[in-house]
Amino acid sequence: MACTASTQPLFILELLHSHPTHRTKPSQAFICCTQRRTCPCLSYDSHFKANFPTFPKLPLLSGRPSRFNVGVQKVDASGEEGESLVSDATYQEKFTWSSVILPFLFPALGGLLFGYDIGATSSATISLQSPELSGTTWFNLSAIQLGLVVSGSLYGALLGSLLVYPISDFLGRRRELITAAVLYALGGLTTAYSPALVVLLVGRLLYGLGIGLAMHGAPLYIAETCPSQIRGTLISVKELFIVLGILLGYFIGSFQIDVVGGWRYMFGASAPIALIMGLGMWSLPPSPRWLLLRAVQGKGLLQDYKEKAFLALSKLRGRPPGDKLSERQIEDTLVSLKSAYADQESEGSFLEVFQGSSLKAFLIGGGLVLFQQITGQPSVLYYAGPILQTAGFSAASDATRVSVVIGVFKFLMTWIAILKVDDLGRRPLLIGGVSGLALSLFMLSAYYKFLGGFPIVAVASLLLYVGCYQISFGPISWLMVSEIFPLRTRGRGISLAALTNFGSNAIVTFAFSPLKELLGAENLFLLFGAIALLSLLFVVLVVPETKGLSLEDIESKLLK
Repeated sequence: MACTASTQPLFILELLHSHPTHRTKPSQAFICCTQRRTCPCLSYDSHFKANFPTFPKLPLLSGRPSRFNVGVQKVDASGEEGESLVSDATYQEKFTWSSVILPFLFPALGGLLFGYDIGATSSATISLQSPELSGTTWFNLSAIQLGLVVSGSLYGALLGSLLVYPISDFLGRRRELITAAVLYALGGLTTAYSPALVVLLVGRLLYGLGIGLAMHGAPLYIAETCPSQIRGTLISVKELFIVLGILLGYFIGSFQIDVVGGWRYMFGASAPIALIMGLGMWSLPPSPRWLLLRAVQGKGLLQDYKEKAFLALSKLRGRPPGDKLSERQIEDTLVSLKSAYADQESEGSFLEVFQGSSLKAFLIGGGLVLFQQITGQPSVLYYAGPILQTAGFSAASDATRVSVVIGVFKFLMTWIAILKVDDLGRRPLLIGGVSGLALSLFMLSAYYKFLGGFPIVAVASLLLYVGCYQISFGPISWLMVSEIFPLRTRGRGISLAALTNFGSNAIVTFAFSPLKELLGAENLFLLFGAIALLSLLFVVLVVPETKGLSLEDIESKLLK
């Protein structure tokens, strides 16, 4: 699960770079001003030929047609060119990787802890219900109680997503992530030391609140503090940390499964990671863009916020205090934010998400994140251990070790999706992946119905399910959610999609155990398979291809 943040550049001229053979520097940039002041814009063709006889060579990224942005040049009275005035979205900033690792790593731990909860819960449910291993007198949980234990963190995440929307700008990205780390630690420790089921459920809810805050704040902090040219890469890798957390949860579960009260260690192991996350975020400065946003919103003295933002950016980049590059970046970003904030009154209302092109976008984006969950994904991940036990791996240790294999496979397939989504396109990966999901679910149903003597069928089905999910619904649903909404309603549309995702995730996870008891495993997976076929029909008929299109192209060509 992921949030995205966008910036509005001050001056942009975006050109398709189709002839990367020239290296001559352009004489002077031609610019159309996006601010509200008058700027004479000459015809594109004549001025382009006059001022851009040749192109500088730019590297190709991910095999896609290269796009570049040209910043305006300041010209003084003598006619000499000064420093370029570009926003952070257009400036190709020089940086060292060592300066961006920590501002990325500590927020990304919030995603890792979300994934860890998924992986650890899979093994913890086995330990918690075992008369020999639970170490409690209340191990005999009903289907509803088990559903609440598993989905408790998801209900907390849903509540956290609702709470954070109106207060995120007040808290700031850094304090939001510190608060998330505190909630992660409190939730993990409360769950680990819970003397009764009620206390355990409270701990799961606290942990979920941390998930809700972290999943909102982490991508925002990363996007607002990292150099613009690697922003997309880092946000994508942050999603990979969720999968890494799932694998870590499976791994720790496999080591603690034979220990009496091992479920306590599985849940409690998240606390040290949360402590590292909290201390790490405490050591980092606030987001410079958030500080400038507060200044533009009139929440304090402009000069004070500018100085704080300047110091924060210098610290993030490892530059000495007083460096001119950071000062120029802060000035450019401030002008860009003033321009963007001046248009806030034209931002769409919440109800506008359900009108016109925004409604079409919500049907596409909301439909993807809904089908992402109701095809059984949370059930397969949270209940991987119990499913493997019923599939022939009766020993708890055997089931958890196979879960580790599934986690490694999930991690590898996520890498493949990240590398190929811009080459192959969204629709081919979705159609192929969802087709594989349906096949794997029907295979699981067949195993429970008449192939019980072949446990390899269950393992193969789970691997096929995980692999197909990770190249389709897993990464692409949220990628398309970030692309598909019109600018006017993008923020509220993404928020509504997140609520749809967490809500359907919690419902499916809670309902899995009671439905399995009511319908039987074979019929439940048959139901999930039928829903997967319905989602395949949805992808084929409704979901467009957005590969290679700008956000403006998507809004004008696909939604209208």
